[in-house]
Amino acid sequence: MTGTAPSTAGRSANGSASWSASEAIQHHYDVGNDFYRLWLDPDLTYSCAMPEHRDDDLVAAQQRKLDHHLDAVDAEHCGRLLDVGCGWGSVLGRALARGTGHTVGLTLSREQAAHIEQQRDGRREVRLENWADHVPTERYDGIVSVGAFEHFARPEDDDARRIGRYRDFFTRCADWLTPGGVLSLQTIAYGTLDRRDASAFIQEEIFPAADLPSPLDVVTAAEGLMEIRSWRNDRLDYAWTCERWATNLRSHRDEAIALVGREVTARYERYLRFASVGFRMGKVGLLRMVLAPVGSPWSGRR
Repeated sequence: MTGTAPSTAGRSANGSASWSASEAIQHHYDVGNDFYRLWLDPDLTYSCAMPEHRDDDLVAAQQRKLDHHLDAVDAEHCGRLLDVGCGWGSVLGRALARGTGHTVGLTLSREQAAHIEQQRDGRREVRLENWADHVPTERYDGIVSVGAFEHFARPEDDDARRIGRYRDFFTRCADWLTPGGVLSLQTIAYGTLDRRDASAFIQEEIFPAADLPSPLDVVTAAEGLMEIRSWRNDRLDYAWTCERWATNLRSHRDEAIALVGREVTARYERYLRFASVGFRMGKVGLLRMVLAPVGSPWSGRR
């Protein structure tokens, strides 16, 4: 679907119930790789960076973020690493460069999967597959998931169903990990914003069929199953990242319009402005966590 936004035809009145998981992901991520190249870093890392200061470089800040997660799973000593929601493969490539033996990425975006497959590296495997359908051939020494957790629940889910989805994910991760292995997780989460007041624009036009967790949702879902070994809220990092993306997109607006049209370009500019303000005000946060199966041995990994 390069060059055009996927159709929103057939969407239900509540803006989410008629979308399948793959349709919802493709609506946002399959707008076209060339469009995203205009405003992301060269590795197409579409998630919150880790800037050290206000004037930091986006490329350096994204590499710092990748290394944060790969440090957590001890990438140099990982025989096998899984990335749930692998995007265009920046975690996979960085892990291999640091010494990981084999990487597996899961995505529901055809554009992202095609981009990774073009790199033709036998150590880098991508599957167009939902984590709920994933059956690994072997266990993983580490799991990374950056920016996928936000898509696990839907706006119409009640508390029990939403937390149940998260707990199912944690259960599978615990089963997939080798002894001593950890999950490094990054997700946007509700802050001071009440779920009932969430933006219809974001839920219907940007990320349909997706809903954020609250910090309590994550803790409740992990209780008795995954030990939370570290926890940080880096919401200002995401405000900074969205502002850098918005600046890049503005500077390439004419090219963006030629690729995806004026309406889609304006939608993304509005989304990035809207998101930056939300993070600055604390309405939403950015959680970075390291979790390990309860009872997992300490193996020197963080």
